[in-house]
Amino acid sequence: MSVSAPAIPAPSVPAPAPAPVLAEVVRSGFVEGRHRGSLVVLDADGAVELALGDVTAPVFPRSSNKPMQAAGVLRAGLELTGERLALAAASHSGEIFHRDLVQKMLDEHGLTAARLQCPTDLPLDAVERETYLASGAARDRVVMNCSGKHTAMLAACVLRDWPLDSYLDPAHPLQRLIHEVVEEAAGEPVAAVGTDGCGAPLMAISLTGLARAYRAFVLADPGTPERRVADAMRAHPEYVAGTRRPDTWLMREIPGALSKMGAEAVQAVALPDGRSLAFKIEDGAGRALGPVLARTLTLMGVQSPVVRRIGRAPLTGGEHEVGEIRATF
Repeated sequence: MSVSAPAIPAPSVPAPAPAPVLAEVVRSGFVEGRHRGSLVVLDADGAVELALGDVTAPVFPRSSNKPMQAAGVLRAGLELTGERLALAAASHSGEIFHRDLVQKMLDEHGLTAARLQCPTDLPLDAVERETYLASGAARDRVVMNCSGKHTAMLAACVLRDWPLDSYLDPAHPLQRLIHEVVEEAAGEPVAAVGTDGCGAPLMAISLTGLARAYRAFVLADPGTPERRVADAMRAHPEYVAGTRRPDTWLMREIPGALSKMGAEAVQAVALPDGRSLAFKIEDGAGRALGPVLARTLTLMGVQSPVVRRIGRAPLTGGEHEVGEIRATF
């Protein structure tokens, strides 16, 4: 009679440590919620100065990738400057001046809004959305916050005689070029390719790679695609975001700063001396962005009224302020 050997249990794999709490929600003196995440700060030489959580694991930077996408269309040969280049890197609010310039860019390159493959949408900005709906207007592709990026991508394809219908295919020549820009700027390979909310290919990199990319853009030689994008964004921040948006406030009031948020609570910023930061709130709560960003800038020695403005995230009860969302580090 044979006796089978006892089963050897598989070695247990320790669960990854939870991300640290970066912000807490305090109502009436009671902590009712917490937002975990990961954050990295690079010093002027590009070395990691502060790391909270896992800053080497890949994340989807979402719209924080847009400066790199804009640099890709410049590398393709498209000549964009000023407001047009800033809009190519934008998550715009859908204000009238955004919509007008998108339409003008489409006209300039012989395109129509029907060519855009971003979804129809309403203005991203809440105040503008109310005005837009009150006018009787409907969802439209030009209004969608990524329409500037999509217009620039299409314009580059027109210039190079690349296919228009497949411009969002990761294998398209333009998207392969953007892929290269992301890897070069981040200093690491793209870990995964997904699909962003606007339908464009989305390249995953680490938070350290994202901070490294923003540092590379502000320190790039004048006239290079990367520096041209950074300069256009900083010169025309209202086209990158909108009149009521923190990215605009930051780039307008801190000379030389480059700032871009992304969906699911991602933020990247570079200062003109090469110091940079990137973070992601794990649960995607955008309400934590301002307090975490303001605290990080304060730790980096940035002193400006705009930092306090960005960091204020009050909670209300009825019509009264009863608490706040605040950073915990």
